[in-house]
This record gives sequence, structure tokens and C-alpha cells, in this order.
Amino acid sequence: MSGGGSLTHIGASGEANMVDVGDKTDTERSATAAAFVRMLPETLALIREGNAKKGDVIGTARLAGIMAAKKTADLIPLCHPLMLTKVAVDITEDASLPGLRVTATAKLTGKTGVEMEALTAASVACLTIYDMAKAADKGMEIGGIRLIEKTGGKSGAYRLSGG
Repeated sequence: MSGGGSLTHIGASGEANMVDVGDKTDTERSATAAAFVRMLPETLALIREGNAKKGDVIGTARLAGIMAAKKTADLIPLCHPLMLTKVAVDITEDASLPGLRVTATAKLTGKTGVEMEALTAASVACLTIYDMAKAADKGMEIGGIRLIEKTGGKSGAYRLSGG
């Protein structure tokens, strides 16, 4: 794990607070997060062939991830509502899991970062995959939710090493 900073959402007396970003400069910012859903090979085949009972699993999960990124401030306390300029959710098959890998990217020009939006998009896309395929495989595993990279802002760029 990487460290190196103080907790910005904690006030002097230990209370939770929303960070004041009013004096920060607008910069182009982006963040990319990743996650996976591990499942039985038979479940992956159902999804690949379009035979899941609830319909298009990948298309629905992609849309759910995009919608979730736009609602992050409603879901995560103390997150600023943001005017996102782009959210992309990519879902690819990984036979080595077996399962699906999700990558979500959020972008904007603003005063605060979009890490939480990217992480929320990846998480909700995985939850949607689980929901749509659970009739076939209740033992699916969601994991690996992490920030892969971020750009912009005062703290500069970050890229997960070895990830």
C-alpha cells in the first residue's frame, strides 16, 4: 500500500468534514480503477454467448458503472458533486480467472479528483455482473478493486506499481 499524506476529511477535533476546494485551481483530472468478477467457466460461457436469463450482462454492467460514477456524491459521504466530462467502462473476458475484468475511467476539468467516481463505476459494474448472473452462479467473487492511475491536481500523477 502507498501512504504519504494526512486524512483530509478529518477536522481538528476528529469530526468528519467536507474539504473546501474553493481556492483550488481547475485542472484536467482523470482516474482509472479496476476490478474483477471471478466465476465458474460455465457462467462465463453463458455471458459470452448472451444466454444469461436477465439479458446482456456486459452492456448492462457498463451502463450501470457509468450511471454510478455520476451518482458518486449521493453514495459516498463527503464527496463533492462533480461535472464529469467522460466516464468509460471497459469489460473484458479473462479466461485465466475465469471471469470478467472491469476498467473504469472518469475525467473532468475541476478543483478535485475523480478517483472515487472511477472506483464507484468499477464496483457497481461488478455488482451488476453479479446480479445478472447470480441465478447461474451464486459463488462468484468480486475483487481487486483498486485505483490504477490518476492524473492532475496538486498531488500530481499516480500509477499503481506492479499492478
